[in-house]
Amino acid sequence: MSQEFLPDDRESECPNDESAAVSEQDVVLLTVVGSPQGVRETILTLYRLGFAEVGDWSPVQRAANPKQVMSVLIRRRKLKA
Repeated sequence: MSQEFLPDDRESECPNDESAAVSEQDVVLLTVVGSPQGVRETILTLYRLGFAEVGDWSPVQRAANPKQVMSVLIRRRKLKA
């Protein structure tokens, strides 16, 4: 497993640092996979519906199927107390 995905065991001395803010968030990952035209149209439709800005999506990348591409949107939301 890559080191970047292992949890940081160090305690934070500053409660307002960035790691504390991240731990209080829920991360949701949305992936659109399909033909290049289908992925672009889906992203534009979601933009028109007010779901996400076009620029919030990752650049289109090749998918496992050579005829398909994919784009990812990461949403972070604050956890409710």
